[in-house]
Amino acid sequence: MSQIFHPSTNSLSKISIVAIVVLAGGAGAALFGINSSPYVTRAKIPLDQPVPFSHKHHVAGLGVDCRYCHTTVERTASAGMPTTETCMSCHSMIWTNAPMLEPVRQSWATGKSLEWTRVHDLPGFVFFNHSIHVNKGMGCSECHGRVDQMPLLWQVNTLYMQWCLDCHRNPEQNIRPRAEVFNMAYQKPANQAELGAKLVAEYKVQKKTDCYTCHR
Repeated sequence: MSQIFHPSTNSLSKISIVAIVVLAGGAGAALFGINSSPYVTRAKIPLDQPVPFSHKHHVAGLGVDCRYCHTTVERTASAGMPTTETCMSCHSMIWTNAPMLEPVRQSWATGKSLEWTRVHDLPGFVFFNHSIHVNKGMGCSECHGRVDQMPLLWQVNTLYMQWCLDCHRNPEQNIRPRAEVFNMAYQKPANQAELGAKLVAEYKVQKKTDCYTCHR
């Protein structure tokens, strides 16, 4: 019987299989890269706001504590957003005619709240409690980055579930003394592993990784 396939078919088949595997791997890597990129996560991209509020100016320059504006961060799930009254407690006396603050003055005059663009926007099916994390020794900068160095606020981390789980599984790598939670310039000590293990025990931190911890 004559040969049905040309002898080169074997080589072509092998090359085709390798090419398919390489292309599939490349496509997977590309999709992973896109999914982790700022285009999808919005990380490291300042978002437009009704007022160009500078954390760098207020926190690093003027020494305003996080809790002055985010008043409920130690007590409730939400950190809280500053009311117009909070802004006007200073800006009724300073920068009273600054054009960039006109939306604040309008809000004060009309009683209509400013509509801020949420920067750290978790999906609706995710439950996150600020007070639990703060009172267990998780510093603001661990999640939000060095906001004291941001002239405009942007998201630092992806906020993906894997990022959360990395900390939930190993909280000792990020935990700090409660007195340092709101210290933006806090640096982890050389003995972080030892200190972290001690604080995890002292603060009774539970390594919660069950689905219902965050998805309720």
